[in-house]
Amino acid sequence: MNDLKQRIYDAAKEMQLINVATVTEDGAPWVRYVMGKAGEDLTFRFCTHLDSRKVKHIENNPRVHISLGVSSLETAQHWLQVQGTAEVSVDAAERNSFWFDDLKNYFESKDDPNYCIVIIRPLNIEFGSMGNMTPEIWESGS
Repeated sequence: MNDLKQRIYDAAKEMQLINVATVTEDGAPWVRYVMGKAGEDLTFRFCTHLDSRKVKHIENNPRVHISLGVSSLETAQHWLQVQGTAEVSVDAAERNSFWFDDLKNYFESKDDPNYCIVIIRPLNIEFGSMGNMTPEIWESGS
């Protein structure tokens, strides 16, 4: 794994608050918070309800933008801006691998028919750092 990819993964591998922007049916942006994380391949995942507004947006237009990495200005060191495409999965392996006990507050179990995983495959990722006005850029395939 190259240095930039490793730093991106280190910043995104833990479950954290992510801003997800989708496109509404009338072409407007819509942003909301989700809890998600990235895998070693820099594919991001979060769960949601299959009947949610975000799933409808993704099914209509899979292009998304996410941002993450800053929970406080006092502790901010770096952040990520990610452009990618999203897909909605109800695959049992995906659902099982993402499941954690706190999800019982939102779903009956990992077998809940409304439980799904959103998978975001990045096209490019900007890695921003405090004190640096120009972000480093990772692109898919690099």
